[in-house]
Amino acid sequence: MRKTRPKKRIILPDPKYGDVLVTQFVNNMMLSGKKSVTYKIFYDAMDIITKKNKDEEISALDIWKKALENITPQVEVKSRRVGGATFQVPTEIRNERKVSISMKSLILFARKRGGNSMSDKLASEILAAYNEEGGAFKKKEDTHRMAEANKAFAHYRF
Repeated sequence: MRKTRPKKRIILPDPKYGDVLVTQFVNNMMLSGKKSVTYKIFYDAMDIITKKNKDEEISALDIWKKALENITPQVEVKSRRVGGATFQVPTEIRNERKVSISMKSLILFARKRGGNSMSDKLASEILAAYNEEGGAFKKKEDTHRMAEANKAFAHYRF
């Protein structure tokens, strides 16, 4: 499509929590179109988080949302070629892209993590992100550090 932007698809809320964000996360995590398997993995991860945090009154869904918020980057660097040189130009990110990046990095680092099942890996990565540690949080910090280092090239923004 050259001129018009594609229409935004409507995402239905998930069956258990009634949250659109959960459905978006499950859609990102899904492999080979197996959504029911992915929902089971996500809900099992939420149960594991609930068991690990019995003493806290905060719900597993709120922990997951806070973890996503902790790993959401505010800026990113994009390559921009000026003359013969390529500069890493820091740019602001729109809200939909922020959420998408944070979900994808959480899933990526959960898959890389060691553990028995994907539910265990996902639960431990969510708890790590909630406590501002782990691979996904480190990626956000690295992105911000890179943007800060290349702040001088911000005038090349497009």
